[in-house]
Amino acid sequence: MEYDIAAIVEGYAQGYFLMADERDRLSWYGSRDRTFIPLDKRFRYPKSLQRVLNQERFSVAINRDFQAVVAGCADRETTWISPELQKIYWLLYQSGYAYSFETWQGDKLAGGILGIVIGGAFIGESMFYRIPEGSKVAMVKLVERLRQRKFVFFDAQMMNPHLERFGAYRVEDEEYQGLLKQALERRCFLL
Repeated sequence: MEYDIAAIVEGYAQGYFLMADERDRLSWYGSRDRTFIPLDKRFRYPKSLQRVLNQERFSVAINRDFQAVVAGCADRETTWISPELQKIYWLLYQSGYAYSFETWQGDKLAGGILGIVIGGAFIGESMFYRIPEGSKVAMVKLVERLRQRKFVFFDAQMMNPHLERFGAYRVEDEEYQGLLKQALERRCFLL
């Protein structure tokens, strides 16, 4: 099957995201509100995580093993990352839009965050860990990177208790669309 990558990127640039249903059928979804990970002083994390960061147990990499991160994100009992969506992420990666932000412990992939970069927007698609704290360290280091690179926002799409611990907050669609417009006018690079 052929995919129109430009059309897929345009879908994300309009504020939609792809998800597969329980029968692996892909559809575009929108939301009345989105969840953002703050890139300002509202970003926080547990003190226990600061100890892990201080121990420097993990190294960070970008796109060292993109496909393993996608597979890790899809590897759950119920997943919205179908085999077809995994192919699309691979094509987005090859086109310079999809990234894996990874933590490693030696030569073992500890965790990672899968995201799409369009302008100054980082759209987090999913995250996972294989070694405890792997994805949390990835979150802290990714936020540092997005700040350094002057990204407008880190869209985590949907709220959950895990993200709330990092200071995640909701943005209504009207505000989201305004920020998305700003983000699309920037040229930010993760690498």
